[in-house]
Amino acid sequence: MLRTSNPALSEKIFRKSVAESGAQTMTINGSIQKTALLVLLTVAGASYTWSKFLSAGPEMVQGWMIGGAIGGFIAAMVIIFKRNLAKYVAPIYAVLEGLFLGAISAYFNAMFPAEGIVMRAIALTFGVLFAMLMLYRAGIIKPTKKFRAGVMAATGGVALVYFITIIANMFGANLTFMYESSPLGIGISLVIVIIASLNLILDFDFIEKGSQAGLDKNMEWYAAFGLMVTLIWLYIEILRLLALFAGRD
Repeated sequence: MLRTSNPALSEKIFRKSVAESGAQTMTINGSIQKTALLVLLTVAGASYTWSKFLSAGPEMVQGWMIGGAIGGFIAAMVIIFKRNLAKYVAPIYAVLEGLFLGAISAYFNAMFPAEGIVMRAIALTFGVLFAMLMLYRAGIIKPTKKFRAGVMAATGGVALVYFITIIANMFGANLTFMYESSPLGIGISLVIVIIASLNLILDFDFIEKGSQAGLDKNMEWYAAFGLMVTLIWLYIEILRLLALFAGRD
């Protein structure tokens, strides 16, 4: 029932996390509060590298951007494999990802200063978040077994394309079609944004079903982390999509 394409919110994790009798259990409100805290920590990290970019130039944020990306990935792996550490490592993950997002957002803003794509990307990300939440709560989009399977397959396909593109470019192959302001590049980016958006439905369902099943209280941090993974992916893809549109002008 709780299968999801987000590796942080898997059915296996669900089965192993039911709280012991008498222990505090996961709640929807608790998950929302912890997600909000992680968002604030991400914004704090992003604000630092954004302001540093503006005051000192791009050279001064490259280390922070790379360190944030690598550190965030390591933190994510720690949380996925040691979910009991989520309440300690998830805030670190949020700050590190914020450092990366602030730097990359500043680069995009410098490339398209007249477009305001960063603020538009932020607004669209939260707009999609609330729109998908409303669709989920209204029952318009239901996370059925077929829906889950479709989103999982699509997400796996995107991950495979990412992997092939990175490896091919490392060996000198010119697979830049995903990053060009062509109809194909824009179409691919739009499809990825849609897939990332649909992953939010699975994240919402995991949080709701987890609270109903009485998962351990620590799973609020874990669920908040999983939702942040999807939100960060969605923001990056929306930012890239807006940049592709701006590049056509």
